[in-house]
Amino acid sequence: MSCSHYYLPSSAGDSAFAVDSQSIVFGRGVVAELGDHARSFSARRVAVFSDRRVRDLASSQRALASLRAAGCDLAVYDEVEIEPSDRSFLHAARFAREAGCDTYVSIGGGSVIDTCKAALLYATYPAEFLTYVNRPVGQGLPPPGPLPPHLALPTTSGTGSECTGIAVCGLLSTHAKVGIAHRSLRPSRAIIDPDFTASLPPNVVAASGFDVLCHAIESYTARPYASRPRPERPTLRPMSQGSNPWSDLGSLEALRLCGRYLLRAVCDAADAEARQGMMYAATLAGIAFGNAGVHIPHGMAYAIAGQVQDFRLAGYPPDAPLVPHGVSVVVAAPAVVRFTAAADPQRHLDCASALGAPTRDVPPTAADSGACLSACLVRLMQACALPNGLSALGYARADITKLVSGSAIQQRLLDNAPCLVEREHLEQLFSSAMTCW
Repeated sequence: MSCSHYYLPSSAGDSAFAVDSQSIVFGRGVVAELGDHARSFSARRVAVFSDRRVRDLASSQRALASLRAAGCDLAVYDEVEIEPSDRSFLHAARFAREAGCDTYVSIGGGSVIDTCKAALLYATYPAEFLTYVNRPVGQGLPPPGPLPPHLALPTTSGTGSECTGIAVCGLLSTHAKVGIAHRSLRPSRAIIDPDFTASLPPNVVAASGFDVLCHAIESYTARPYASRPRPERPTLRPMSQGSNPWSDLGSLEALRLCGRYLLRAVCDAADAEARQGMMYAATLAGIAFGNAGVHIPHGMAYAIAGQVQDFRLAGYPPDAPLVPHGVSVVVAAPAVVRFTAAADPQRHLDCASALGAPTRDVPPTAADSGACLSACLVRLMQACALPNGLSALGYARADITKLVSGSAIQQRLLDNAPCLVEREHLEQLFSSAMTCW
């Protein structure tokens, strides 16, 4: 890890970082405890968000049975889309408003948890959709008051949404991804049961696992919190405050777990140790990026996923084109780490070392550290049979201008990068990401 002077503030920089986290329960079989946890929030009528495939899983049925046994009246919404949009967020909010629930439960991957966050926000404080969406696309206003309890049960080992105050969707009018981010959107309790992942197909484990890996790398290499201007008031300190000593701990341990377990979890569904290890990695990375934030790969990913034309990946519903989120992030990552390594070569070597790469003889220079981490990512991508860059997702160089425009609006993410990111840099990065090897 880089020396402590990495976080020494400048005269105008922030001198403090904030640690935001919620109650977490982790372990095999804890889904059966859901009812008791709901009771601790005085839940009576519960809005349960899921999708039809997840709803029918045995673990999901145990969760619903636990809520009923606790005396909760349930209103189940199972129409969550794999790639939510502003339209689907508002449809879910309308359901929540009409259901009149006092507590929310999400059972699913990031799309389900994010949809539940948006539904409880817009049902509690109705507003035009762009009211809460991050600037510059929306107004970026905070929720006007407290939100009802939300218990999140992730069913994939990837997004970490159960540990963050971020909800992401596609804006249909622009074919771009947008986010809603505020501390109060963080679920009240995360109930994380690795047994959910036992039935996941290999490509889903791979895509979600690379999302974990990128969360950790981006959090660890984000601009240091001390480089941000000191806020006028402590309450104005951003949730994505940049890398900090707290997020560093989760990032590095998540990377170690990914290096040890990702390929195993993809290759063998019966490897319970590996799948539990990846679930824990997702939790740690979620806590890390929930406090530090991510940067360029996620900013590029929103455009890559939002502008997809024909790509489909086995293991996902075949009825519509889809670039899974983790895939859209990691195809950009090898190019990005070569670009950002100049900001702090040692931190990039730390990431490669945590993933298991031999780094003892690698000079801590921008070129060498960036190449080392990039090569480490490529080896893992190849081993997990991921698509080879943007061209394998159906993009051509003629698409770069539109991809850049879709990424340039992700200012919250680009501002968190460890170096300046202009349109010309994005053009170079998309060009480099056409193929990864």
